[in-house]
Amino acid sequence: METPKYRTGLIVGAGEGLSASLARLFAREKINVALAARKIEKLGALCHETGARAFACNAADADDVERLFGLVEREIGTPDLVVYNASARARGAFVDLVPADVAQAIMVSAFGGFLVAQQAARRMLPDKHGAILFTGASASVKGYPQSAPFAMGKFALRGLAQSMARELSPQGVHVAHFVIDGGIRSAGRLEPPDRPDSMLDPDAIAQSYWNVLQQPRSAWSWEIELRPWVEKF
Repeated sequence: METPKYRTGLIVGAGEGLSASLARLFAREKINVALAARKIEKLGALCHETGARAFACNAADADDVERLFGLVEREIGTPDLVVYNASARARGAFVDLVPADVAQAIMVSAFGGFLVAQQAARRMLPDKHGAILFTGASASVKGYPQSAPFAMGKFALRGLAQSMARELSPQGVHVAHFVIDGGIRSAGRLEPPDRPDSMLDPDAIAQSYWNVLQQPRSAWSWEIELRPWVEKF
């Protein structure tokens, strides 16, 4: 069984936490890393640590996304591994939600995923090789009170991933969606001492992404759910 090899990885919606863990893992695996975010000033330390390059991009803007892929191609290489990790929320009682805020949340969480994936797929299909990964959430499969816009965006992103997987997998492009069902541990967000491992370790999540990327084509996963032991099914 042949293990897929990747040369250039692009993480869209980069920041601390999971994106940083993915960047470190990809760099250790000798993959050239590009990071994209609205504001790239916060990515300086991570770029220094991993050798990654940072690019400013509004993932919900079609021209910006097309420009991003052009820059990454010219300055690093054509991405054959793309992770969409961007999302946006508009919280509040349903009757009080501001329509413009809801539209923006859906644009970032779902439409941005479409824009990025389309640019990625156009480059991967000629070689019949590549992987496009989407970061989902509990809200991908269950809506919560006062969080309708996030659920709308994440449900849509999951539908996009499923449709793409059915269309692109036969053409050599691995599409996978990850349901992150629980809180992710960070420096400012730690689990209490009496509940060890009750939050998801971002390095452990990144390792699960990598495990999926190493799957032989005869047994590809299109969706993986990750949750700590405290989460209910």
